Amino acid sequence: MSVAEPATEKGRATRARIIQAAAELVTERGVAEMSLDEVGARAHASRSQLYHYFEDRDDLIRAVVYATTSAVLAAQDGLLDDLDSWAGIDRWFASLETIQRERKARGGCPIGSLVGQLAERDQLARAGLAEGFGLWEARLREGLERMRTSGKLAANTDPSGLATATMALLQGGLLLAQVRRDPDQLTIALDAARTLLRAASP
Repeated sequence: MSVAEPATEKGRATRARIIQAAAELVTERGVAEMSLDEVGARAHASRSQLYHYFEDRDDLIRAVVYATTSAVLAAQDGLLDDLDSWAGIDRWFASLETIQRERKARGGCPIGSLVGQLAERDQLARAGLAEGFGLWEARLREGLERMRTSGKLAANTDPSGLATATMALLQGGLLLAQVRRDPDQLTIALDAARTLLRAASP
């Protein structure tokens, strides 16, 4: 069971600092190479503090999963609120493409990058990753539901299925862009998603 959230502001700040340090190390070296000693050194936290805020190394990794999910969603917050119009969807897609071009297609999806490292070795982490994707997908599904209600999508449209298919194309595009170091791979995937969504117009 995870350690309870700290009651004091100082405790919450220390915990957040530890999670941030662990997240940075995971990004730089991967989950397998992240050590608690390195986390403590980077976060300026003692071993006793680490175990005060986290039950064990796996508990800390799970906290990184949730922090990563929160960061991914927060970075898109204004865009995800407007996925109930074609213009809003186009802005979202354009933002995702711009990020990949600025990064030169490095890094991929922060949530997706953890899947291969954690999904088969830690069921709680896998559940956290699934929840993260679910929260992301839900924002699109809710926007598509509003589009159906307003008549921008056909009455027999399945917003849930469209949202899942769009997320699958998005994640596949991010993966191909990363391994090929080619942001155009994401553009191709999102163009396919756009065609799929537009096909549901009345």
